[in-house]
Amino acid sequence: MSFWVSGVSLPPAESKARASRWPLVWIAVAAFTPFVLAYLTFYFWAPEGRMNYGELIDPARPLPDDPLALADGQPFRLGTLRGKWVLLLAAPGACDESCQRALYHMRQVRRAQGKNMERIERVWLVTDDAPLDPALARALEDMYFVRAAGSTVLREPALAGDRSGHIYLVDPLGNLMLRFPRDADPTRILRDVSRLLKVSRIG
Repeated sequence: MSFWVSGVSLPPAESKARASRWPLVWIAVAAFTPFVLAYLTFYFWAPEGRMNYGELIDPARPLPDDPLALADGQPFRLGTLRGKWVLLLAAPGACDESCQRALYHMRQVRRAQGKNMERIERVWLVTDDAPLDPALARALEDMYFVRAAGSTVLREPALAGDRSGHIYLVDPLGNLMLRFPRDADPTRILRDVSRLLKVSRIG
């Protein structure tokens, strides 16, 4: 008995061999399709909801670990916060409404992490020698108020220039990682930070 393929008569054994290959082909297609779709989705059709809200700072490099001082005069180094995620704001001591709103959002983003809130610290780099409002300082709950006027920290490219109102995220290795826009949406900051805490194996 013979089988016809495209007008050519094939012996039974060869016809069966060809037929037996098709299941293997479909298995291979089924196995690789998810990887192909994932690649295309990530690089070409990534939905907006999966993108970072904060601007990625590239290249990542650690902030200088200069000897600094807290507002109460105690010595301080940013290096003491290694191993934690840090929400950071650089702003003058005469903190205006926008500055106060950013500081409040930093507090709320940390609180919203629940059991993970201890993985986050908050730093206000005070860029001048102006006195701080005591009522504001009390409301910010355990924030580090760091006097940074004249330090090399403020000359870092990512922090230099018009930085007022921007919240930054520093990773547990001390690298500036994300910069959020002025008057940022705290819900979207929270989403970025929560995602990083979920996937991070450090900090």
